[in-house]
Amino acid sequence: MKSSNSQFSISNSKLKRVVVFGGSGFLGSYVADELTNRGYRVVVADIAKSKYLKESQEFEEVDILDLDRIKEIVEGANYIYNFVAVANLDDAIHDPIKTMNINVMGNLNILEACRVHNIERFIYASSAYALSSEGSFYGLSKQSSEKLTEEYSKRYGLKYTVIRYGSLYGERASHNNYIYNLIKNALLSQELTYRGDGEDLREYIHARDAGKLSVDILEDREYENSHIILTGIEKLKRKDLLIMINEILGNRLEIKNIEDEFFGHYKITPYSYQYPTPAKKLVANPYIDLGQGLLESIQVINEELGEGR
Repeated sequence: MKSSNSQFSISNSKLKRVVVFGGSGFLGSYVADELTNRGYRVVVADIAKSKYLKESQEFEEVDILDLDRIKEIVEGANYIYNFVAVANLDDAIHDPIKTMNINVMGNLNILEACRVHNIERFIYASSAYALSSEGSFYGLSKQSSEKLTEEYSKRYGLKYTVIRYGSLYGERASHNNYIYNLIKNALLSQELTYRGDGEDLREYIHARDAGKLSVDILEDREYENSHIILTGIEKLKRKDLLIMINEILGNRLEIKNIEDEFFGHYKITPYSYQYPTPAKKLVANPYIDLGQGLLESIQVINEELGEGR
């Protein structure tokens, strides 16, 4: 995906220091790994270390609401990613105050630190729900943070890229991820459950693929001061996803519909006319096959459940 506008070559990437806020998390850890693989000096800033932290990566413990601490960590960095968020839609619906504090005020703190220390580019992890009238408080928090990021660019000249991630999955996921919860509950209950009619569509992308594209975006000036939709090319109905998982598990599970309102989720597209902010769409090529990715996720979750018993 490199172009003639590439900001710098991989050969001098060792001169660049990158702070990944939320780098202990699901997608953040993949991005941190990809940055390390390409020779960057990586600082993972989060509330706790993860088992994925590499020896060459620095770790800084931080509360996203502690502006002074964030400024300390950002000082001397070239680029900043922010993956910190209340990312589970149901959690966001039931705790709007926490959601807005972390997703909006936390991002504002990072933006301010970027302004103070003249960061070369800030990359914000947004969501497809930022384009939608669905998503409840989660979607609102992403819309607000996008607007704050744009305003810092207008007022202070901060270069940025907003990446609107689609439906992610992968073996490092946690309760914030739909497919993780689906597989974990299935292994525990021997049931695959869904709400609604199961006809809703998603374009799934493995978080490792998303991580690589997230670093490609950093390395190309074409994506400065722009919005990117980063999603997969495997469009699948929810019911078909359940059938695929069941086949991987030997068709031993019962697929059940729960008669319950599927509040806050979009059916086919997240895009709503009232939020027409333009964005380019980016997909991985080559990419991790959905079936292979699901198999790896099932294996890891099954091992985690076995350790917990």
